[in-house]
Amino acid sequence: MQKRYMVIWFRHLTTDWLTLRKPELKDVPFAFVAPERNRIIITAANPIAEAQGIYRGMAAADAKAITTNLQVVDHLPGKEAKLLKQLGLWCIRYTPIVAVDLPDSLILDISGCAHLWKDERGYLKEIVNKLRSSGYNARAAIADTIGAAWAISHYGKITPIVGSGEQAQALLNLPPIALRLEDAVLQKQQKLGFATIKSFMQIPRTVLRRRFGDGFLLRLAQALGVEDEHLVPLIPPIPNTERLPCLEPVRTAKAIEIAITKLLESLCVRLQSEGKGIRKATLKCYRIDGKMVHAKISTNRGSHSVSHLFKLFELQINKIEPALGIELFLMEATKVEDIDPLQEKLWADKPGLQDTALAELLDKLAGKIGAKAIYRYLPSENYWPERAIKQTSSLTDVPTTKWRNDRPRPLRLLQHPEPVEVMALLPDYPPKVFTYKGKRHIVEKADGPERIEREWWQDKGVHRDYYAIEDAEGQRYWLFRSGHYDAAPQWYLHGFFA
Repeated sequence: MQKRYMVIWFRHLTTDWLTLRKPELKDVPFAFVAPERNRIIITAANPIAEAQGIYRGMAAADAKAITTNLQVVDHLPGKEAKLLKQLGLWCIRYTPIVAVDLPDSLILDISGCAHLWKDERGYLKEIVNKLRSSGYNARAAIADTIGAAWAISHYGKITPIVGSGEQAQALLNLPPIALRLEDAVLQKQQKLGFATIKSFMQIPRTVLRRRFGDGFLLRLAQALGVEDEHLVPLIPPIPNTERLPCLEPVRTAKAIEIAITKLLESLCVRLQSEGKGIRKATLKCYRIDGKMVHAKISTNRGSHSVSHLFKLFELQINKIEPALGIELFLMEATKVEDIDPLQEKLWADKPGLQDTALAELLDKLAGKIGAKAIYRYLPSENYWPERAIKQTSSLTDVPTTKWRNDRPRPLRLLQHPEPVEVMALLPDYPPKVFTYKGKRHIVEKADGPERIEREWWQDKGVHRDYYAIEDAEGQRYWLFRSGHYDAAPQWYLHGFFA
């Protein structure tokens, strides 16, 4: 079978990506910039900026002088490779062999694939139109060799499809840069007046080697098909999915339980061999009436325990409507994570949050009352008490600072301080009596004040003077006075001690 290749060129790869993320930049000239040799250089420009004379490699200062309203964005190292990989994985639906060609191209081995779209023209049109409708300005060409397809896609002005064996003729009128030559070789050719490929095509190879080196001859031979060019294809990630077709439509809860068990057994064995565990999984049930129903679970820690995961799905079975029957079950682990094998030690400390039993208990509770209803608190670096804590639902999150224990803190802190009426005899002294929600409390003991200032870089306002107070009934409260003592100071209740 004759080899055929397609090269897709994304002329404005990174700027197209940013425009998709920020539509307000669609009608604005902007460019990516990066430092280079003590200068700020343009690394990519959108079409509007290019139309005004901005080009890659230009100094940013010169670009701003040309276009006063030019917006600049810091270059993102490695972004081109990530984008091309994502686009390449998407192209695998059209051919199994796709390779990334940095900084802005994809190479597809389309041998034997184009007939599925009638012909190569329909094949090319399908891919390019899909990419353009997604927001990427793509150009493509097809030829017998990668070099010819690359040259036509980047510099060709004729038909983007080069017939079999016609690559030499298609390359004649293109500039030498279309052969992917090094800058030093291009400068030599420019000095010698070689403006097109045909100007040196008939020169003996010995002369070309002496003038331009072996690298030049290799690129020319690859474009003509004399030398092979090898690809490093992308390998798509293996989906963590298991399928279970049914010989007869399934309608009972017991049959659904059996299907879930079988799918989990297959999926967990594979994940366990890879050292991974399920964090999120989805069960998709395809009914014979053409509809699909699903159930989702999530875990606090990666797990490949079939019994535990089954119990989580068991809570969702009553939500699955089989109707006339389910003919296909599909289990997909949408999120997995690496897990370490448990090591048993006779002298091991208490596992605490690392205890798998705790994680399994929380998973069961989350299946009944919802994951958003379960969280824990971690300390945060803030002066203001209500900002000194943060919520997290993950057992793996670790605190970045320690809880403060040098001063008394209430067991229960109100989200917003609530005003109280007090009777204070002397300035800077705790109140003797305070009224909260209509109930009068006589103060027996008090400790304080503890002054807490506002964080001036976040907001402005007065400080707080806190007191730990115990009333005649033995109940303990955390009260504060807002600001300095005056004729009518305002007091608030902020928490309750144990």
